[in-house]
Amino acid sequence: MDISGTSALVTGGASGLGLATTRRLVDAGASVTVVDLPDNPGRAALGDLADAVTFHPADITDAEAIRDALAAASRTSPLRAVVHCAGRGGDRIRILDKEGGPAPLDAFEEVIRINLVGTYNVLRLAAAAMAENDVVDGDRGAIVMTASVAAFDGQIGQTSYTASKAAVHGMTLVAARDLASRQIRVNTIAPGTFDTPMLTRLRDDIREGLAASVPHPKRLGQPEDYARLAVSILENSYLNGETIRLDGAIRMAPR
Repeated sequence: MDISGTSALVTGGASGLGLATTRRLVDAGASVTVVDLPDNPGRAALGDLADAVTFHPADITDAEAIRDALAAASRTSPLRAVVHCAGRGGDRIRILDKEGGPAPLDAFEEVIRINLVGTYNVLRLAAAAMAENDVVDGDRGAIVMTASVAAFDGQIGQTSYTASKAAVHGMTLVAARDLASRQIRVNTIAPGTFDTPMLTRLRDDIREGLAASVPHPKRLGQPEDYARLAVSILENSYLNGETIRLDGAIRMAPR
């Protein structure tokens, strides 16, 4: 896929992995629509990119809002690229508390609702929009979803987060096979420990410990690492149905 001149949509595009992806797509010549939560600072968070993109406030679990965002992204040119970065972290809740009581079900359901149902909502609606496109260089479009290494190496307390991200990984091949007849590719990136806003709350010594635990290179992943891979996946027409770990060869310990 030649990204230059195409329309792209990035969820969670006003911060972290999504913001870096937005910047790289703009640099590649794409017309980018950023989707982020309505209470996100929006254009202010986009900084120097504010005038180069369209910001569309939406909750990824809201079908109508995502449908509207996709329609807005398709106004200038056919929507051919979607990178879905929006999601949330887990709550670090053990299955049983110290007294042996079960974890609250609503906390588990909330993570699943955002990370899994939200991802499927974006996937299905983006695919419907792309299915109307003409085939160019063999594709009508390409979708990149975001899982996590927790999908494979979930730590204690990550039950809900791991379940949601493992499900995104599980959907990837099925979605690619399902949408193959529509010439729409689906792939997923599973990031390791990345230097995103979710990690900024940690103490410096904890962040340094996380960086040191990565075999090579011994650093936290940078949002630009994710963005570079996401754009490469969009551009590579033979890459389909794959979940790619982007983690410096880390394998997470039990806790």
